[in-house]
Amino acid sequence: MSVPVFEEIEPASDCPCAGCARQRRDLALGLPVRAGGPPAAHGARRALVLVTAAGVVLGGAGTGAADAVADSADPSGTATAAGAEARLLAAVPGPETPQGGAGPLHGAPGPGSAPSPDATPTTSQISTATLRKTTRAEIINRAKIWVAAQVPYSMERYWSDGYRQDCSGYISMAWNLRSNEWTGSLDRFADRIDRADLQPGDILLFHNPANPTRGSHVTIFGGWTDYTHTSYIAYEQTKPRTRKQATPLAYWENSDRYLAYRYKAVVSGGSGNAGAGSGSDATATPYPGAASFGPGANNAYVTQLGQLLVARGGKKFYAQGPGPRWGEADRRATQAFQQAQGWKGAAADGLPGPQTWALLVSGGGKDIGGSSGSGGSSATASGFPGRGYFRPGQSSAYVEKLGKQLVKRGFGKHYTSGPGPQWTEADRRNVEGFQRAQGWRGGAADGYPGPETWRRLFR
Repeated sequence: MSVPVFEEIEPASDCPCAGCARQRRDLALGLPVRAGGPPAAHGARRALVLVTAAGVVLGGAGTGAADAVADSADPSGTATAAGAEARLLAAVPGPETPQGGAGPLHGAPGPGSAPSPDATPTTSQISTATLRKTTRAEIINRAKIWVAAQVPYSMERYWSDGYRQDCSGYISMAWNLRSNEWTGSLDRFADRIDRADLQPGDILLFHNPANPTRGSHVTIFGGWTDYTHTSYIAYEQTKPRTRKQATPLAYWENSDRYLAYRYKAVVSGGSGNAGAGSGSDATATPYPGAASFGPGANNAYVTQLGQLLVARGGKKFYAQGPGPRWGEADRRATQAFQQAQGWKGAAADGLPGPQTWALLVSGGGKDIGGSSGSGGSSATASGFPGRGYFRPGQSSAYVEKLGKQLVKRGFGKHYTSGPGPQWTEADRRNVEGFQRAQGWRGGAADGYPGPETWRRLFR
């Protein structure tokens, strides 16, 4: 006599709420609690069905479920647990992720650009050959499109380009993926790298498998903000809308849990319409090394450096060119760009290092112009000097002037000493207090002064 096999299946339900529906689905899929499945004691009703050797028709469970169990019987007529489970799971649709379905594009991306559901490669199929190739410049340029459009954050809505309006949909768009992925699947399209090797277009990813809706997030690395490599320009989709701002490495919360990844199909070179003198679209060539620059250097990298510097406000240093032979104009323009970032001493020697190069090719950092960039006694309250002065690691007269004005306006409670020229967390918290007093919330009250904060503070 064969031994009866007990198998749990998804029962019919009289509760239409989304929560119970999801819990019944997860139960049928056998998800453990840590992966989002319901605890054993959850209130959703569960049906225990006896599958006999001859097979039975399961009344009330639906024809599909009955066929799934009946078809799992072996030739001798004995039902096997493995067969029943396989048929049952095949009949249950895969769960959507906590960030929406990881599937084909939605919206109106254009004729023929949205593949069928089974066009999305499986884990074992994902390789460089199956992915769309893209350059670093193209990744950053796509990221900037959403920043300019101020795309609102949503885990359910899709932008006109077909990508979901949350953090992982943003990466799917920037990487030009054929599907909307989520934080639990983006690593399949990338290679793990060290943080020290980050380049524009790479990502910093934190996925919380215990509860993906708590803390999971991903940002696009847009280049280091200065030579200390303690903060970077982050492109991210977050509430209330897409933003680009300097961010502590790796993020404000759970910083030690963010991992660096590089898209598998990233290639060297610029986009098809990249102009030679375009600061944001210029060829995203990796840093060629210090030997390519300085007295005696004569190569295409010097020309490219000059073109990038001209696009960022350095034209006044060049009487002619730029050209392939290194000259004093290249050194002075490079130094002016470095000083515009607030760098001093050896960090602003006029010779481009990896950080100077990364900011130039990604369009990050502050342009040459306005004050000399030294942040010295020329700092005044007449005009906003630029966001680059108010970031971790920065030190200038602008920071001190900001702090004194905050104290004057009654927003200096977080200072235990000073204020001084070194940007600190106390400065950020005081600025945040002032911004909130204006009625601003979310990204508009992040503690980093922009033109409007500056104008209101000094008016």
